[in-house]
Amino acid sequence: MSRWLTLLALFLLCATPALAETDPPRDGQFPARMEVVHIPSHGARINGVLYLAAGSEPHPTMIFFHGLPGNEQNLDLAQAIRRAGWNVLTLHYRGAWGSPGVYSYTHQIEDGLAALDFVRGAKSVEEYRIDPARIVLAGHSTGGLVAINAAARATGQIAGLIAISPSDDAQEAFDALGDPKKWRQFMSDEFGDLSGLSGCTAKSLAHELLIHGHSWTFRNAAAALKSVPTLIVTADDGLQAEGDALGHAMESDGGHPTYVHFATDHPYSDHRLALQASVTEWLAATVR
Repeated sequence: MSRWLTLLALFLLCATPALAETDPPRDGQFPARMEVVHIPSHGARINGVLYLAAGSEPHPTMIFFHGLPGNEQNLDLAQAIRRAGWNVLTLHYRGAWGSPGVYSYTHQIEDGLAALDFVRGAKSVEEYRIDPARIVLAGHSTGGLVAINAAARATGQIAGLIAISPSDDAQEAFDALGDPKKWRQFMSDEFGDLSGLSGCTAKSLAHELLIHGHSWTFRNAAAALKSVPTLIVTADDGLQAEGDALGHAMESDGGHPTYVHFATDHPYSDHRLALQASVTEWLAATVR
């Protein structure tokens, strides 16, 4: 029996990558494609890319928000979600990676809501074959903060929320305030790399969190999210407690989030296929 189990394990080990990399048949009339878009947001037109799924029918659509500063784009995840039949919109906030304007927390959340308005607009629904009743917001790290806050402000317009290693930046700032050592560590961890961002400094971003952050904490958002299907993915990156705290706050308000944890780093470097599988399986089971 052990020999057969060993052979089965070897078969699955060899087969899994091939299955994960299998492309769907090409649709000659409505093929999968990529479209560059410019999303109106408070007087600016921010840069975005739509990964459009094949087929003539209206597609469920995910909006994916990157973290701070946005070195990890998770585009392999976007491609996997498209292979599962979804459109995926990725974008750069104002002041980030070539989008015009000033980068700030306020602008990130405003841009998140602007992206939602964009995909729900009649022109986008028709041109990009979007089903406005099946839109999910997702984000990684500080992008999780953006997705969570945008979702809390637009609960009736979305079908789900995915938070991947979400970073509760505002709560982190409040927790560090008053302890010089913790504050220096917070500033280094959070704002040590601002490459690709314009119009901001570590000091300006930290000041913004302390002044306005009470409305951006996960605890503040939880009550509004209690009826939103939510997937919380965490890793061994120091942020699991923040993701779990979001879920527990949602549960205390009557929500029922789903949790997935991986023993990996913040970019999920050696669990990319596992991350793709978890997200696509949750979408298939949750968003009908």
